[in-house]
Amino acid sequence: MWRATVLTIFPEMFPGPLGASLAGKALASGIWSLDAHDIRSAATDKHRTVDDTPAGGGPGMVMKADVLARALDALPRDTRPRLLMSPRGRPLTQARVAQLAAGRGVVILCARFEGVDERLIKARHLEEISLGDFVLSGGEPAAIALLDACVRLLPGVMGKAASAAEESFAEGLLEYPQYTRPLVFEGEPIPEVLLSGNHAAIAAWRRAEAERVTRERRPDLWAAYQARRAGKNGPKSNG
Repeated sequence: MWRATVLTIFPEMFPGPLGASLAGKALASGIWSLDAHDIRSAATDKHRTVDDTPAGGGPGMVMKADVLARALDALPRDTRPRLLMSPRGRPLTQARVAQLAAGRGVVILCARFEGVDERLIKARHLEEISLGDFVLSGGEPAAIALLDACVRLLPGVMGKAASAAEESFAEGLLEYPQYTRPLVFEGEPIPEVLLSGNHAAIAAWRRAEAERVTRERRPDLWAAYQARRAGKNGPKSNG
């Protein structure tokens, strides 16, 4: 079983959306498990304090290293990666999601306020992960998104294994456009090639469209895709 453990000051936010749809069905059937632990239970004062003012001054509050360390250390020791959802972390990619899904599970620390004492991040070897260049009110929504991305890749969760191989980012490209009935919608028909029954032509069209969409919308992904293709093809000979 793939095991997810979440440390948060809002355990009531879980499972949240993870209790519905594919993730919820997989949770109910035992394909994966989810435990949400209240960080405040590791506090030692009567107010269950988890934060304090930032050293050096400034606005907001910072989550305390000692409280977070107790919360983490109270968990069973295992080899699961320990993640910190943070806007300064490395951007989450489909490749990293696949690596996490192939493992035993994850432990996720959800930060709040201005962040986490740096000493805790170093001492407990937390991997900082970001969903993008924006700021949320806390790490919980980001953790839910990460877990959803991982769970859908677990064996037995998705209806067709081929679905994961053809969707966005599977090969470093955005997904090609999709169509379904009616054949004509507000004067625009489904592209004729998709109705041809010619599987080779359909595959070629989808590849070309995926490349076009990626080139137009995500120049960063397109550049990385071209670099990988150049590396696979190797240097050209002048002979």
